[in-house]
Amino acid sequence: MMKRNRTGRITLVGGGPGPADLLTVRAVKALATADVVYFDRLGPTRDLAELAPHATFVDVGKTPGHHKVPQEEIQARMVDGARAGLHVVRLKGGDPFVFGRGGEEVAAAVAAGIPVSVVPGVSSAVAVPGAAGIPVTHRNVSHLFTVVSGHAPLEPHEYRHLAGLGGTIVVLMGIGTLPSLVAGLRLAGLSGGTPVAVVERGFSHTQRTTAATLGSIVTAATACRNPAVIVIGDVVSVAGGAHQAAADFLPASTSDAGTSDGGTSGVGTPGGGAPGFGTPDFGARGTGASEAAALPVRRRA
Repeated sequence: MMKRNRTGRITLVGGGPGPADLLTVRAVKALATADVVYFDRLGPTRDLAELAPHATFVDVGKTPGHHKVPQEEIQARMVDGARAGLHVVRLKGGDPFVFGRGGEEVAAAVAAGIPVSVVPGVSSAVAVPGAAGIPVTHRNVSHLFTVVSGHAPLEPHEYRHLAGLGGTIVVLMGIGTLPSLVAGLRLAGLSGGTPVAVVERGFSHTQRTTAATLGSIVTAATACRNPAVIVIGDVVSVAGGAHQAAADFLPASTSDAGTSDGGTSGVGTPGGGAPGFGTPDFGARGTGASEAAALPVRRRA
């Protein structure tokens, strides 16, 4: 049975790029006091049973083109839980405010009069290139970087801004739109010789880096798949990270998980699908049978 606090609240927690030991101390404390955790297919989900020992877990993860629970419904359930006196934790990969729709969830809580706080997380936009030995900035090479969502192609004026701004371009979850990204940047004037790296499955034991140029990356990355972070700029060649194994940059304790902000992860769900799953009932919102089947959660005594 879920413990009900005297006053309900919502905490948005950034889960970082995957390994549990990259969670912040504040994130660990928030999870330890959670009554219910709404989690994506991101972050340290494999360790949730230990991190949130008193919580019910609700999988609301999204995949490209498929949102098993609409964002508005996630927000409504979070509010209902807090109104029922629960500490509701929304666990996301990376940082909640980097393509994580955290702003919408905070706005929903504020509109409902629910106390809400945000725990920042380590963003894959910086951490995953770093895991491959690629700094997003480097003295005398790049003093700025721009983070772009790769879920949809950009507009022509956005390509022009990116190409003209200079520095490093970091694209999250952009494998599907890589051809249009390359074409747009080339048309906007970015040199075909610009170094590019695709880092797949960051912070996992299968992490892989594919290095090429803007003119050749589409062919070189034919076999690449999300989750991935694309880095475009001279920093790719400066660090030489593409020529070293991921293990050279990763501590042994953090090499068995992986994720990216606003994308997918290679880590498991809490408890590996243990029995005793259902849908939490806060008494304010009904749940149909088909919806319950799509939202596995685990109850703990």
